[in-house]
Amino acid sequence: MAGPRLISSVLALATLTGVAACSSAGSSPAGGEQRISGVAGGGGAAPDASAGPVALTPEAYKSELGDLHEKMAGAITGLSRARGLKVLDQRMSRAEETLNDAVDTLDAVTPPAAVRAQHEAYVAGLRDFAGELGATAGKVGARDLCTSSAVLADLGEQLGALDEAGKELESAGDYPADIVSVKAADRQTRRLRNGSYISKGTLNGRGSLEINNGGTRDAVVTVVRGGGKVFSVYVRKKAKFKVAGVRDGSYRIFFTHGVDWDGKAKAFTRDCSFEKFEESVSFKTTYTATQIRWHDWRITLHAVDGGNARTSPVDPDDFPS
Repeated sequence: MAGPRLISSVLALATLTGVAACSSAGSSPAGGEQRISGVAGGGGAAPDASAGPVALTPEAYKSELGDLHEKMAGAITGLSRARGLKVLDQRMSRAEETLNDAVDTLDAVTPPAAVRAQHEAYVAGLRDFAGELGATAGKVGARDLCTSSAVLADLGEQLGALDEAGKELESAGDYPADIVSVKAADRQTRRLRNGSYISKGTLNGRGSLEINNGGTRDAVVTVVRGGGKVFSVYVRKKAKFKVAGVRDGSYRIFFTHGVDWDGKAKAFTRDCSFEKFEESVSFKTTYTATQIRWHDWRITLHAVDGGNARTSPVDPDDFPS
């Protein structure tokens, strides 16, 4: 109603000014301008600057949360299902962006008074989780964390706090805030026995490949012939293993180092690296009238004096799985 009152005051001012001008045969009435100002300024009360923002109704607040719920829950679930470092990194960035957008939106919302404390705790949990996602993304880039399970374990405390805050808000009024559907496992250090085959094709040749892993992390060596994987074998740190029965042919050798072997993902979850020997190795059996000759190869997965085989990094997505 402030608009119409202001218009009336202006009209009154114009009319009174006109009357004063017509009646001034000599001098204008004393105090006329003051009376005019009083009429113009008295058209309405000033707005109450101390009044705060209007709280949403429970229905409107529930709708606001519902619009964000599916996006946030989907981002967290997608993160937990990421396979491969490149996909994991992409989904972490997407989850961080989604949760930061949700924080910005909910920061601008005034919830119903009955759930203000739960709302503030929920937004704080979202903010902490989004911030921690950014820090954890750096660990993925540095290969300190290599699988979604390792990421979730690293984020376990923030996930738990966010889950609790969401449940508190949900129980306060059936609000859609419980967005954590995944459970973070505790940090683990799983290992296979030295010489365990992760995959094994036909090994009935005469050649052999001896692997010496003198490094500080366990390793998995994968040998490929043509476009197919022949075998993958687990070699513990400071240990050796000899693969017998290698058939004739030319082979490429890949290896990954790391900590905590996830058998389901077939990958190390932490401190991972991916490399290959730049040159292929050939196995050949030669038969003569009196002899049978074949090749035995020995490789080391760590730098040694006098070593003559170069290695180079491999994109994790190009590593034979």
